[in-house]
Amino acid sequence: MVPSSHDVTHLLKAWSTGDEQALEELTPLVYDQLHRIAQRCMAGARSGHTLQTTALVNEVYLQLVDCQKIDWKDRAHFFAVSAQLMRRILVDFARSRGYQKRGGGTPHLSLDEAPSVSNEPDANLVALDDALNALAAVDGRKSKVVELRFFGGLSIEETAEVLRVSTEQCTH
Repeated sequence: MVPSSHDVTHLLKAWSTGDEQALEELTPLVYDQLHRIAQRCMAGARSGHTLQTTALVNEVYLQLVDCQKIDWKDRAHFFAVSAQLMRRILVDFARSRGYQKRGGGTPHLSLDEAPSVSNEPDANLVALDDALNALAAVDGRKSKVVELRFFGGLSIEETAEVLRVSTEQCTH
């Protein structure tokens, strides 16, 4: 059974007031969508990427749980924040790989792990992040629309709701 937007919103609001039981009920309701968002975010990543979708979802989950009480507006707001966190984690990871390429912070790996690790930064993800940041400098709303639609997988209606604009403003 697919949870209703109202059910998710109700649990988000309860969680934001400190209800830990609401978080326990919310997690299985949003996990599949978070995983789909993670897959979408990682679609442009190089093959052999050492960060996997489940690890990305888990990292976002840990960051969300550690956040001070967020005033969740609704389901769309939750997934928008989640997508933004995923983008940031992936970009930070890609940039750190560039740092490691220059010799700093190289982790110690077992021989079993070594073949799957590449020291090349994910240039496409970093370039996309740079392009979105450049677009944000020119038109912040358009940058957010791209982020929410591409990374978050939100519909035009959900994007408009999160940004508090008309659907027309999300298509131009």
